[in-house]
Amino acid sequence: MLHSASLLLVSLLAALPVNADGLYTKNSPVIQLNPKTYKSLIANSNHTSIVEFYAPWCGHCKNLKPAFEKAAKNLDGLAKVAAINCDDDENKPFCGQMGVQGFPTLKIVTPSKKPGKPRVEDYQGARTAKGIVDAVVDHIPNHVKRATDKDLDKWLGKNEDRPKAILFTEKGTTGALIRALAIDFLGAIDIAQVRNKESATVNKYGITEFPTLVLIPSTDAEHKIYTGELKKKPIIEFLSQAATPNPDASSRSASDKPKPKPKSKSKSASKPTSVADDAEDLKPTASQDQDTTEPSVKPAQVPISVPPIPTLSTPESLEAACLAPKSGTCVLVILPETSEPDAALPASATEALANVAEIGHKHAQRGTHLFPLYAVPAVNTGSKTLREALALADGQTVEIIALNARRGWWRRFSGADGDFGAVAVESWVDGIRLGEGAKEKLPEGIVGVEAEAEPEAEVKTEAEAKVEPEAETVETEAVEHDEL
Repeated sequence: MLHSASLLLVSLLAALPVNADGLYTKNSPVIQLNPKTYKSLIANSNHTSIVEFYAPWCGHCKNLKPAFEKAAKNLDGLAKVAAINCDDDENKPFCGQMGVQGFPTLKIVTPSKKPGKPRVEDYQGARTAKGIVDAVVDHIPNHVKRATDKDLDKWLGKNEDRPKAILFTEKGTTGALIRALAIDFLGAIDIAQVRNKESATVNKYGITEFPTLVLIPSTDAEHKIYTGELKKKPIIEFLSQAATPNPDASSRSASDKPKPKPKSKSKSASKPTSVADDAEDLKPTASQDQDTTEPSVKPAQVPISVPPIPTLSTPESLEAACLAPKSGTCVLVILPETSEPDAALPASATEALANVAEIGHKHAQRGTHLFPLYAVPAVNTGSKTLREALALADGQTVEIIALNARRGWWRRFSGADGDFGAVAVESWVDGIRLGEGAKEKLPEGIVGVEAEAEPEAEVKTEAEAKVEPEAETVETEAVEHDEL
């Protein structure tokens, strides 16, 4: 009986598909990585990527698979969606070097100004196709020039020997597809976007419909109007008349796939790979969806918790921290009133608090300078005073503001339709750190002694702070991003 059972087990194992050691098949839209292909396909790419670090035995990884593959299909041609099996002996050292502590861990990899040295950050959003797609699209770098009637000729005069393309659109935002095309032709074709209200430029090129894409092959050549389907593949063929796209431009090819390794020998983890040096050394914050129960991969540990930001619960504490005459820059999350003292905060307020805390945690982990971040609850009567003085919304909504009592300025975060997403908030905070964006003068009476407004920004310059500004963050469409 025992012998028969053994034979049955052997036959069942033999019947398993050859890819049973990983979650994704060779036909999956998700790119399968190892340390070598991570470097060539992800770290050295001009495109944004999202990488899943997983183990085949992980239940949460199996649950994520359908959404991750759906996200890969939606992002095809716009960004890369990849996965690496951390249960594979060849990959274990690399997963450890990338700070993986639980499964699945998702990391968004964004190109930086230093080739092969991308920015790497943990994805902490919803484990849904839409959540993943929207977050990745938010991270696609924007190399598209927003041109107007006044500055178009100046833009056309730059790099005169380089072809130009102009997207005429009714939108004030830069879509995912045109940003992806600008990456595909980076250094080969300069791309700009012109709104329909720029009448002089619209009339010059004879544009009657929006969106319309125009190609200018050279300074002395007639422009060409694209009349095909507004999809990436035919647009690339159209633009290729003037220049050859970068190697990343095509969707995944067979050469992108890792080559199968011999089954006879298993590589040991004795010599760690140096590929992790191509990414920022950021420790991930494990998600509640991570599975760390199985012992297959040793680095699985207790998730790191993000400490909440301090709370200023009295007018006195608010004044001492941020509204004294010599107070520097503060960021305040002004919380809304609730129906009962112990009632839960609305989702928007919880999201705002969590994302501001995550930003503070990231800078603490990196050891970079950041101004204080505080929560101001509604029980603090100073919050009502601030709302009234700054003409903010009533006490039913959450607000994020930055102010500097010493310099006499303030600035409000304006999320689209109550959106306090991590990417938008972090981009806003980075703008304050780098002295970017318009500021308003603090009204009299906010600060104990009238502050003397000074024109220069209090924050350090980019060189002094030794931080690299994030890529421009723009509003994006919902899930369907394969359009201009």
